[in-house]
Amino acid sequence: MKFNHIALVGLGLIASSIALALRSKDTNIKITGFSKTKKTREEARKIGFCIVCENYEDCIKGADLVILCVPVCVMSYVTEKISPYLSRSVVVSDVGSVKESVVVEVQKKLPKGVFFVPAHPLAGTENSGPSSGFATLFENRYCILTPSDKIPLEIINKVRLFWEKLGSNVIEMEAKHHDLVLSVTSHAPHLIAFAMVGVADDFSKVTNSEVINYSAAGFRDFTRLAASDPIMWRDVFLNNKDAALEILGRFTEELFTLQKAIRKKDGEYLLKYFERTRKIRRSIVSAGRRNGIRTVSYTHLTLPTSDLV
Repeated sequence: MKFNHIALVGLGLIASSIALALRSKDTNIKITGFSKTKKTREEARKIGFCIVCENYEDCIKGADLVILCVPVCVMSYVTEKISPYLSRSVVVSDVGSVKESVVVEVQKKLPKGVFFVPAHPLAGTENSGPSSGFATLFENRYCILTPSDKIPLEIINKVRLFWEKLGSNVIEMEAKHHDLVLSVTSHAPHLIAFAMVGVADDFSKVTNSEVINYSAAGFRDFTRLAASDPIMWRDVFLNNKDAALEILGRFTEELFTLQKAIRKKDGEYLLKYFERTRKIRRSIVSAGRRNGIRTVSYTHLTLPTSDLV
C-alpha cells in the first residue's frame, strides 16, 4: 500500500527533503518535480533528488500522489494549472501551514474523482531552496493531516503511511483547529520575532547605540525566526487572519498584565508568573523527550518554507 510516482510541485526546502528522504528508503520510487522558477529547476537538477520537469504536465502526468510544496497564496492558482493533468483517483496533498482556507480553495479547483488530503509537516528551518533540504528533516517530527470526512479511510491511511515512512509522527485534526493551534505554537512567535527585530532596529537608530551588535544570545536565538521567508509569512497571516488576531489579542492582554505588575513593582506577581511559565516550559520539553519527539525551543518551530512556483 504505497505510492509509486510522487510529483512535487515546488522544489524548495520541503520538496527536496521529501525527495531525499524517499530516495534514502526506496531507490525504485519515481519522483518528478517542477518549479516555475528556472533558477530553482537548474539548482534542483544539479542536486539530482528528482526528475526535474519543464512544465506542469510532464511533472504531474501518471503520478498517483501530487504534493503541492508552494506558498499558501498560490495554492489555488497552482491547483487550477495542474487539474487538467491529474489522473482519476490520484491523491493530492500539500505542506502548507494554513489549512482552513486552503481546503476550501483547492477543493474548488480539483476535478471529480481526485482525493485531497491536506498535510502539514511541522519541520523546517529558516533556510529555503532545493539545496537546503536533507533526508532526516521529518524524523520524529509531527505531521498533521486535516482530511475532510468525505475522504475514504483507506486513502487517508495511505497518506499517513507515506509520512510515517519519512519518519514523521502523524496525527489528524480539523482544519480550523489546526489553524488555531499553529497560531499559538508558530505563527504568533514568528510575528513577535519580526516585531522585536523592528523594535531593536528602531531603538538603535533613536539612541545612536549598537543595540543589535551587542544583543545577547537569548535575543539572537529568539529572533532567528525573523530570518524566515517573508513571502511565506505574509501569506500565512493573511490566510489565517482570524486565528492569528485571536491569539495576538490574548498575548496583548498578557503583556498588559505584566506591564501593570512592573509599573506597580509587584515582584511577587512577577515571580509567581515566571515560575509558573518556566514550569510549563519544562513540562513541554520533558513530555517531548518521553515521547521520543525532537523537542526544541520555539525558535525551531519554523514552518515549511516552500519555493514560489
